[in-house]
Amino acid sequence: MADSVVAIQDEIALLEKNLAELQDQLKDAKSRLQKAQSEEVAQSGQQVMSKEDRLALIKVNLKEVLNPEIMDAVLDKGESLKVYWGTATTGRPHCGYFVPILKIAQFLRAGCHVKILLADIHGFLDNLKAPIELVKFRAEYYRYVITALLKAVNVPINKLQFVLGSSYELAPDYMMDLLRLASITSEHDSKRAGAEVVKQTENAPLSGLIYPLMQALDEQYLDVDVQFGGVDQRKIFALAKDVLPKIGYKERAHLMNPMVPGLQGGKMSASDPDSKIDVLDTPDAVRKKLKKAFAPPKEVEENGVLSFVEYVLLPAGELRHGTPKFVVERREGEPLVYTDIEKMQEDYKNDILTPQMLKPAVTEALIQLLAPVQEAFQADSKWKDIEQKAYPPPPAEKKKEKKKKDKGTGYPGAKKVETKPDGHVEGVDKATVDVGADGGAQAIEQLKLEKK
Repeated sequence: MADSVVAIQDEIALLEKNLAELQDQLKDAKSRLQKAQSEEVAQSGQQVMSKEDRLALIKVNLKEVLNPEIMDAVLDKGESLKVYWGTATTGRPHCGYFVPILKIAQFLRAGCHVKILLADIHGFLDNLKAPIELVKFRAEYYRYVITALLKAVNVPINKLQFVLGSSYELAPDYMMDLLRLASITSEHDSKRAGAEVVKQTENAPLSGLIYPLMQALDEQYLDVDVQFGGVDQRKIFALAKDVLPKIGYKERAHLMNPMVPGLQGGKMSASDPDSKIDVLDTPDAVRKKLKKAFAPPKEVEENGVLSFVEYVLLPAGELRHGTPKFVVERREGEPLVYTDIEKMQEDYKNDILTPQMLKPAVTEALIQLLAPVQEAFQADSKWKDIEQKAYPPPPAEKKKEKKKKDKGTGYPGAKKVETKPDGHVEGVDKATVDVGADGGAQAIEQLKLEKK
């Protein structure tokens, strides 16, 4: 009997060893497949394209283009377009960020040089959505997230340039130009420009008027031909077109994405956590939010779930697998396979595609899309540490028993603050974290990200 037990134990050990080897081989094969797909996509983007094809790719899915003749002139000279997209490092990035990320991928395919501005100073100016003592960590966190999102859809990140706003926006020349713009721009015009972007409050701080001027000036200091953003940025773009030539700088072209509805319909809201999905949300959280999403039968307008397929899942499918494809499983009959949004919208209007079929399909596709992002987060201790510092969790409740003091993982100095959805903090140490114990001098000095 003993020999039999030992033999079985040996057999199990051998099977476990073989299983471990097979799992390693599977992991390696998946990695090689992803690399091959990425290289294939990259090579397709490097193929020689005509000027017309480049412009068509640049403009696809855009809501509006201002001054396209500026792009024509650059391409006619045989040069690559220089494009920048800026994001204020405030609240936690969510799945809506896939929309500009996928557009950036198309710019890269069209041969553009793309700069991503991590606008840390803008985040601080926007009604303290990014408190001064947290700005550095949030900019770092955004770079981790954006890089992971790009990798998730096979976009080669070596073609991108990340620029930290504070790396040049605090320089004397920039500040002098900012004062020049302030001298020729009225309070009315600046406030109007930022109305859809900067948080509007009663007795608003002066910083909200500086924000649009800096966004206009960034075009010059980033040395670009084009600024890209959402259609909610249009008034800032119009301000830039008007004021930059007045201080001797050239006018730029502007590209605008449509505003994609949130899961509850309408614009994604930082104050409504159910209107958006955090890139680190668990699969259960994703299922819960999409189950409650606004997707009335036969209605296409303001349908956030359908819009997510149009602007994220279909383009992501093309980048990851070479073809835009979205599959909806059915209990009976063959699955519905879509390669364009028009057919999908037609089926939805005719009730061939129902909310009960659409939501589960979108849920599983999104979970798959987020999987590599979340795996990268779990495997990177530095990223996890930055996340805790950028968005401090609520302070632990006081316990009656006296224990050894634990500083915890919060930053700075485990101060008693809690991060709200839009990025600002609340708590007894709010004033210190917002502007710094020393007026922010030390925090400003430290506004520098590690080189990757």
